[in-house]
This record gives sequence, structure tokens and C-alpha cells, in this order.
Amino acid sequence: MRVTELREHEDALGFRPQEAVRWLSPAELWRAGVKVVLSSLFADYADKREIQAGLPAGPALDLRGGPDADLWIDYVADLGDGFDATCTVASLLAADKLEPTVTPGATGVPGPLPRAGLLVLGGDEVYPTASARAYEDRMRGPYRSALSSAGQDGDRPLMVVLPGNHDWYDGLTSFLRTFTQERLIGGWRTAQKRSYFAVRLPHGWWLLGLDSQFGNDLDEPQLRWFDEEVSRHLEPGDSVVLCTATPTWVESAEEVDDEEQAQARRDAFNSLHWFDRQYVRRRPDGRGGREETGASVRLWITGDSHHYARFAERLPTDPDDPPEGHTGTAPSLRPDPRRRQLVTCGLGGAYLAATHGLPEVLALPPAGSRMREKDHPTGFARAEVCYPDRATSARLSRRLALPWSRYWLLRRNPHFGALAAGVHVVLLLVLSWLLGGTTRQGPVSALRTAEVPDVLPLLAWVTVLPVVALLVPWLRRPTRRSPAAARSSPSGRAAGRRPARTRSLRAPSPVVAGVLLQLLVADGVLLTAVAVDVPATAPGWLVLAAGCAWAAAVGWFLGSEAFAVFVLLAGSGQVFGWQMSGQAVEDGKGFVRMHVDHTGTLTLHPLVVDEVCRDWTLVPDVDARGGEDPRCRRAVPAGDLPVPRLLEDPVVIAPTGGAT
Repeated sequence: MRVTELREHEDALGFRPQEAVRWLSPAELWRAGVKVVLSSLFADYADKREIQAGLPAGPALDLRGGPDADLWIDYVADLGDGFDATCTVASLLAADKLEPTVTPGATGVPGPLPRAGLLVLGGDEVYPTASARAYEDRMRGPYRSALSSAGQDGDRPLMVVLPGNHDWYDGLTSFLRTFTQERLIGGWRTAQKRSYFAVRLPHGWWLLGLDSQFGNDLDEPQLRWFDEEVSRHLEPGDSVVLCTATPTWVESAEEVDDEEQAQARRDAFNSLHWFDRQYVRRRPDGRGGREETGASVRLWITGDSHHYARFAERLPTDPDDPPEGHTGTAPSLRPDPRRRQLVTCGLGGAYLAATHGLPEVLALPPAGSRMREKDHPTGFARAEVCYPDRATSARLSRRLALPWSRYWLLRRNPHFGALAAGVHVVLLLVLSWLLGGTTRQGPVSALRTAEVPDVLPLLAWVTVLPVVALLVPWLRRPTRRSPAAARSSPSGRAAGRRPARTRSLRAPSPVVAGVLLQLLVADGVLLTAVAVDVPATAPGWLVLAAGCAWAAAVGWFLGSEAFAVFVLLAGSGQVFGWQMSGQAVEDGKGFVRMHVDHTGTLTLHPLVVDEVCRDWTLVPDVDARGGEDPRCRRAVPAGDLPVPRLLEDPVVIAPTGGAT
């Protein structure tokens, strides 16, 4: 049965399965805007991270085991969206073992991958905004269907959770109630006390999760807890996996025209770099200073961007300009366990996002950041493997403006057409009023009697003036500083030196094109309205109603299509993100299964499924004794669970002591 049919069994399931969020529906745009404003007020005046200082904290969680212990860890992020995608991923996480296929071109064929003993949720556990009901319907319910909370032995897998920006939209209230009170989430147990966590892993590995709120500085209570429970206990050779809410390393390389915004981008990685320097590599020395710990971050991992991408550290022994992969699957840097890795994997259930805008190389920390005490920049190169791959990503993005595609703007966001129709009805009324003013008639009389030549001068002014007004800032600042020299210098990229700045033509904002397209649609509506001969005996209300109906019909289709084209013209930023979020693509989901083996080596297995389950059946849940509970049901795939695919060869990361 489909999601709509599952809803009829809400009482037996204990939650209401949800469709994927339609991000460009008018109601969702309004709701999200209000929540963003309210959450920013919470962040400024009621930061829950500081309030958490009054709650019991407890020590770091301990999963070290014995001297020969190993541990499997799953990392998944951006999960609580539509039921099909979320429950598909949860079912894969809950499976006793997975035997993935291998992407063509990859050479590593792993054996069976057992269910992880530790599940890390990397942020955005619910969409579109946080509430107790939203968590139940979009996250807890699907995970309970995947792995029942009853009938298990005492060795339940542990779940640790990091909040993302969507979890913060109610001030973190629902997140804290859901994940910090030792409740069961399906068959997983929770144990953390705050919105951040630390877990001791086998063989000197640590897993740390930082709550950076909306990209703000790390709060003092959080830093104090990490100082007391982590930094003081780090030993030489210890290795750290650092979970963060957003891929600020990618943000630090984004280019924008406004210099103030560009500087903010270059500073985006500062907080994480400062935490690494002061709390991972250093600790209090007892004399008011800090001493070296001998530990280091070996893996940075995050979600927030709903794709898979990996950047590998460039070593001093690497050539300045390594050959690119020819198969589309080989990394641009040869595998080497000494490399630190930066991984983004936000494929847990939310819409699939683009990868064709990712930078090729990073220099961290950026040379242009305003951080006073920082390391010399280190180069990182993007692996050739990403998901979706760059060519597919660009192709998928274009579907938003293709009326014959099932991912067309109006197919995925049906109510957007009503918004576009309303806008063009208003524009017709405004233009009719202006036309009446130029012809010394009322608006309705102008629509009835005006000829096309009477309208053309008005439309020329109405179209040109707003576009010119939008172009004035661009005309005043027609060039920008761009790091073109860095792109042409492989050695500069490898060394991470601050790029020389050159002057280049700055493209105007895509908003100009967006406004122009909508005005052209409005012009066409008015021209066709006055071109139609209206009988002199037709009542005024009928003329006006017919004109508004025509404007609504044209606006519904062409106004929406013009908006889709405007979105496709954006090369970065919020509007660029709408290219994929507007399609609400539920397929293409996955996670990273990690393994700390008995030698202390960490291996990453990025797993994806190209299609999610859409057909479900109900099975009896079990009671505390393992017997069937006739009152409760779980939704499970009606057929076989999709077989995941190993996206690239396993990524091997040596521990700190073995990375020299």
C-alpha cells in the first residue's frame, strides 16, 4: 500500500505517515519564513545551549570495549522528511546485515556489513520545522517501523543525535525532549544529555558532535563540557571523528559578489578550526595555558547538503596537479590512509541536492579568514565520486522547468500555480489602472476600448524601468575581485596559498532576469486582453472577470514556468538550492557505514539506493516478551528491501599514530 493508504491505519501505527515536503508551495514558503524569524529570535535571546548548562551532563559515552574490540558505526543525516525515503533508509540501518553491490569502476568488494552498534544522526532529524508531532510522524514513527522497540535483548544499538537548523526552528525544545531523556527511538536507545555529545570508541578513537546552532560561535557551556570530558582525557595518538551541523569547509570556498558576504564565507570554517586547535590538539596545562594533546581530527563529517561528497587532504608528496579520474569514479588523489577526509552525506531522507556547484579544491583554513591564530592552509581535493554525479546533477536540475517531466515545478508543487496566478491577476489590475490613466478612462473601459498601439508605450516603460532600477547597483560596480589566478595555478592550489585577486566582469543578479521574465508574461497578458474585441454591450464586471480569468490561466502556466527558468539561471545561493528542493526528489538515498577494526583503522563505506520503497505492508508489532501485539502494526516493505550500492571503494583512514 502507498503512503496515502497507510494513513488510514494511523491508530495501529501510532503515527501518521507523511508525504515529502513540497518546498515551493506557498504555505510552506510562508511557514518556513515565519519559523526562521522566530528561531533567530530564540537564538539571540534564549539560546538553549546556554540553558543546558543547568542540566545534568554526564561524562562521554563509552563504547571502547576490550583490546581486540571493533565497532561498526552508521552516519546518516537530513532524515525526517517523507515516509518512503525516511523509512527506506531506516530499514537499511536496521537490517541485520547488508551485502551491497559495487558501483561500476570500483574495485573493492566488501563482505557482509553487519548492523552498526552506534547510529549517528547528523542533523535535521525533522522537516520542515520542529515540533513534537512532526518528530513523531516524520522520524520516530518510521524508525519504529524499521526496528521495533519491543522484543529485543538488552544489547540495543546506541543512537547519538546532533541538531541541524530545522531542529532549531522551535528553539530546540522538541529536540531536547525527544533525544536527551534516554527514550527509545524504535529499537535504538539514546543516552546523551545535551544537544552535543562525545563517544569513546575502540583503539583511541573519539566521536564528537558539535552543536553550532545556526552557524554561530560555540557557546561557553558546551566548550567547558568538551574541555572537561574530552580534552583532558585525550592522549598522544588519539584520533577524532568530528561531526558538524553544516559543511562549512565548502561554504568557505563559495564565491559571492558582495565583499562583506564573501568575507563571511571565508570565516565560515573559523569556529571548527579554532575548536580543533584549542580543544582537540590542546588541553589545559594546569598553569592557565594549554598544552599539546598529541591527538588530531582524522575525519570531518556532516550533512545539511543532501548529497554525498568527499574532499581528501593533499599530502606533501602529492604532485602539484594530480591527474583527474577518467572513469568518473576514481578519486583525483590516489587512496592513502594518511589523508584526512572531509565528508558530506545528507542522504537520509530529504530531497536530493545538486553537486555540480561544488568546488574542486579547498584551502583550510582559508588564507583570507580573519582568524588571528590559525594553521598554514592545507589543500584538500574533491574526490571524483559524488552522488549524484556532477553530470547527472546538472541534468536533474533542469527538470524543474520541463513541463513534460514528473518533476516539473507545478507537478511537485501544485499550489505554486495558484500563487503565480494570483500575482498575474494583480499585475493585470495594476496595468489596467495605468492604462486607464494614460488613456483618461477607467480600467475596465481601457481594457474594452484600447488598441494594441495604445498599450505598447506603457508596457515599454513598465518593463524597462524596473529592470534598469535593478541593474543600477550592477552598473555602479561592474567588476569584482575573483581568484582566477588560483584556478590557473595548480601549485598555488596545492599549497593552499591565498589566491591573487584579479578584476573580472561581474554578472548581474539572476533577480533581474526573474523580474524581466515575469514582466514579459504580464505584458503578454495585457496585450492579448486588449487585442480581443469585446462587445460594447458586455457588462463591465464580465470584462473584468474575463480578464482576470485569462491572467490567472496564463500566470498559472507561463508565470510558473518563468519562475522555474529564473531558478535555473542562479549559479549559487538560496535560489540555486531551489533547483533541486523544488523537485522534492525522494529517490537517491543513503548513509555511511564506518568500521573501526581491531587494528584501529577506520574504514568508510558510502552506501546508496537509487530508488526508495513505495509499496508497504503492515505486520504485527511485538510486545515486551517477543510475542505479537494484535493492537499495533509496523509498516515494512511489501517486497524485498532495496539492495544498497557501494558508491566508491572503501575509504581507509589511519589513526593518528599511523598517519605519519
